[in-house]
Order: sequence, then C-alpha cells, then structure tokens
Amino acid sequence: MKKQNQSRPFVFINFAMTADGKIAFGDHTFVPFSSKRDRVHMMELRATADAVMSGARTINESGAVMGTGGAKYCRLRLKHGLAEYNQRIIVSGSGSVDPRATIFKKRFSPIVILTTERISKVDLQKLQAVADEVKICGKREVNFRKALAWLRKKWGVKRLLCEGGGELSGALFRADLVDEINLTICPKIFGGRTAPTIADGLGSRHLKSAAAFGLKSVQRLNGELFTIWTKDGC
Repeated sequence: MKKQNQSRPFVFINFAMTADGKIAFGDHTFVPFSSKRDRVHMMELRATADAVMSGARTINESGAVMGTGGAKYCRLRLKHGLAEYNQRIIVSGSGSVDPRATIFKKRFSPIVILTTERISKVDLQKLQAVADEVKICGKREVNFRKALAWLRKKWGVKRLLCEGGGELSGALFRADLVDEINLTICPKIFGGRTAPTIADGLGSRHLKSAAAFGLKSVQRLNGELFTIWTKDGC
C-alpha cells in the first residue's frame, strides 16, 4: 500500500475498459463485459479501502450497493486492519440520488452523500432521511479537495476507492486528486462518440494540464490486461 497523505485520503480508481477506451455503450447503458477474474479483482481492491465512492447515476441505474462481496472479503479487510465493511460515498452535485435506490435498503455500513448548494430543500430532506450524512461541499460543483479532507477528518477515510462513473473520475483527475489507476483492458470494441470513458466531463484543454501517469505493472490473464498506473511511475 502507498504512503498515506495526512490531509486527504489516498485515492485510487478502478475501471474495466474496452480496447477502444469505453466503459459503457453510447446510450450510457452499462452491461458487465469483463471477466469473472476482473470482478474478483474489484472485490479485492475494495478490501483495501476504507470507503468506496460512486456517482449518483451509477447508484440509481445499476442497483449497486458498494458492498464487500461477502464473508471472504470481510475477513480480508480485517486482515488488512480495516473495518469489516467499507463506508459508502455517493456523489451528486444536484442531489439527484434516488432515495428509493437499493443501496439505502442495505444498512451494513455508513452511507455519506456529497452534494452542493444546487440541491433543493425537498431533495436534501429526503436524502437526510436515508443517508447517515449529507454534506454540502460547494456552490455549483463539488469541491473535491475540501470534501476529501472532510472525509479524512470526520469519517477517518484514509484509502478511498472510486468506481465511477466517468464524470466523477474526470472531476477527480481535473482536481489532481487521483493517486493510482487500476485499469482492466478488455478485448472488445464498443465504438460510439457518445460512449463514456474513464474521464468524462470538461476534460483537459492543453497538454500541460493533462493528468500524467506511468505504467507501474501489467499482467495478462485470459486475454485481459490488468494494469496499474501511478504518478510516481511517470
């Protein structure tokens, strides 16, 4: 594990990506396309994180609960010196998280929502009723640097795993808050100019502002490439 930053969590992201750089179809419909080994890999990564973070669309549309994956991984977490279950962070600048989403019916660990002043009073009250905490972290856009510092101080999050979607991870890249990328490259081509990638949103406008990472490791398993990219590998 990497040395921890004392002011914010260590942030690592995990994605399965097609060979042409897509993480879902052009209409943003997501269908699992990676191997069983990659899904095991996802749970192994979760077992090293204090908290797992996703955007509202991922939570609303996929039914994700961001759980540990079962008793095997709970034991692995305890072996790593972590709590038995990871905390769960949902991000939505507008507060568009569905309070009826499946995740709120699974109360095995705290759920924190990061949002902004754009959230309506009605939505705020609805989410406060189902989440452990709703934190306003900015006027129009989530201020991730302040939000992550708050997660470290208030909730003790030292390692934060981001699982998407592309808008969320793109914002983290722009804020220079991503420390490590875990990327599984799958032998498929989706195509489509509107298909999401691991870094959507505004993006970089100049080469000098592009996020730079170096390849730390690569492993080929059954036609997939399991790669790790880090800043110190540049």
